[in-house]
Parts: sequence; structure tokens; C-alpha cells
Amino acid sequence: MRTKLSDHVRERLGTFGLVAPSIAQCAVGAALAWTVAIQLLGHASPFFAPIAVLICVGVGLGQRLRRAAELVVGVSLGVGVGDLLVSWIGSGAWQIALVVALAMATAVLLDSGALFVAQAGSSAVLVAALVPASGGGGLDRMADALTGGVIGIAAVALLPASPLSIAAKHLSGVLDALSTVLEQAADAIERRDVEVAAEALEEARSTQGAVEEFERALETSKEIIMISPLHWHRRTRLARYETAAVPVDLALRNARVLSRRTLAALGEANPPPTSLAEALREVSEAALLLQLELAAGREPALARQALLAVAARERPERLGFSAHVITAQLRSIVVDLLQATGLDYDAAAATLTPLDAPSDENAHG
Repeated sequence: MRTKLSDHVRERLGTFGLVAPSIAQCAVGAALAWTVAIQLLGHASPFFAPIAVLICVGVGLGQRLRRAAELVVGVSLGVGVGDLLVSWIGSGAWQIALVVALAMATAVLLDSGALFVAQAGSSAVLVAALVPASGGGGLDRMADALTGGVIGIAAVALLPASPLSIAAKHLSGVLDALSTVLEQAADAIERRDVEVAAEALEEARSTQGAVEEFERALETSKEIIMISPLHWHRRTRLARYETAAVPVDLALRNARVLSRRTLAALGEANPPPTSLAEALREVSEAALLLQLELAAGREPALARQALLAVAARERPERLGFSAHVITAQLRSIVVDLLQATGLDYDAAAATLTPLDAPSDENAHG
């Protein structure tokens, strides 16, 4: 119980460490946007300025530059439609319904982005509900949104989170999942344990979320490096994560097929040999090596050597159908991970010992 609790605390602290810079960006940027809008622009209640900072920076992973653009344009559209209609028809329940419907419909016709449409609608509501029919200020609110968006981007540039930490944290989740699937499959083969094989399959089927999170994290890291001069010198290291992104995704797809066939193989008359379990463990360890070397900023030479050793190994003879497929999938995973270390596909595939009867299994289905 204590171990689970301590693991949870460490996980929460690790997550906080990742988002702490974003929290600082939001806090400092919101205060600065409010001050600039009051002191320099002379606006009495520039609530759109700090709101723009919060939406632009956020604490999650995503495309901040696109969010900023959608925010500014969406707010401007909502404020413009709201001001125009409220000056004609006044404020009230049916006026709010009409203003929101027209603002959001216009936004959908221009761009179907969820944030863009939501900002147009919410801005129209604020104008219709809070601004007197005779009141102006539409241009002031647009200026507030623009001020907040610009300050939000400046906060990301000058108080940046570490792009490499973000990428490393999420790639670690993907490679840990891959390593776990391979390790469980190896245990199942050695122990002839159907339950462990079923656990491996369940683990493999739950990995897509980690892949998607890594893709979003990589986009965020690329964006931070693009707009923050403090991190321009880290482009080469981040490029290694970009190189690994697609091959690691393919490796997990192959691992799903492998784990499914492992479960099937244990019910056959000719189950997989224990030598196959050893190869699975070696590839599992290579995945963890790849994770460590990328996090350390090194060329993943050790991971590549470990994978090359597996690739050059002779295939066991007299395998059952499912064991044949497991072998084919493992070879595909080796090729995928070799590409993640920086080899191109042809060079990675050429390292494999030739097979007399290659499997027709669709590796990436």
C-alpha cells in the first residue's frame, strides 16, 4: 500500500514539475497583461487580456500559436457580432440566443476549430450580457485580446518549459509500455502462462493513448524551441525525438500483433521456444536503453548495438504458425527501433538474418 502511495506521489510530483513552468507563465502573463491594458491602453476593466493569456499558454499540451490566433480572431469575431447586434436589438434572453447563434455560425463557416468557435460564442455572450446596449468598447476588447495573446506568446518564449523534458517524459511512457508488453510476452512463453499472455495483450491494447500524448508533447516541444531563443541550441537533441516518433508508434502496433499471437501460440501443440523469450527480453531492454540514451542527449549507440545483436541471430527451426508470426513481429519491432535510433528503413531491414519463409502477416495492421 505504501509503495503504491509513494509511486502515486512521485508521479504527481513529476507531473507538477512538467507543468510548473506553464503555471508560472500563466500567473506572470495574466498580471502583466492586466497591467499593460490598464496602464498603457487606458482600459478600465480589461478582463479579456488575462483571459487571453490563460487560454494561449494553458497548462496542457497543444499548439499554442494556433490557440493564440484562434483566440484573438474568435474573440474579435464574437465581440464584433455582439456589439453590432446589441446596439440594434438590446440585451435579454432572446437577444443572447440570437447573438450566440450568429457568432458561432459565422465562426463555423470561417474555421471549424473548437477553440475558435467557442471563443466567438463566449465573447458574444459576454458582450450581450455585460455590455450596455449604448456602450461601445468593441475595439478596446479586441485590443485586450490581442494584448493578452502577444504577452502569452512572450511568456512562453521568455519563461519556457524545457522542451526536452516534455518530450522525454512522454516518450518514456511509450517505450516503458513497449518494454512491458515484450517482457510480459517473454514471461508468458517461458512459463506457458495464458493469464500472463492475456495481460500482455491487454497492456498492448492500452498503449495508443501514450502514443497520442507523446505526439502532442512533441508538437509542444517543437513549438517552444521555435519561439524561445533560450532553447534554440537544443534543436539537434529534439530532432532525435522526432526521428523516433513514427518508428516507436509502429513498434507498438507490431507489439499488439505479437502479444495476440503469443496468447494464441500457448494453445498450440508446438508452443514458442524459450529462445524466443530471450530475444523478446533483449529487445525490451533495448527499448529502455533507447529511452535512457535519448534522455541523456546521447546518440543511441548502445540501443542500436543491442538491436543489431538480435537482428543477426539465427531463427529457430520448426516453429508453429503463431510462433512464426511472433518471430516476424519481433523482427519488425527490431527494424522499427533501429529506425528510431537513426537508421533508415533499408539499412535497418538489411541487418536482419534472411528468412526462407517470411510471414505474410500485416505488421502494421
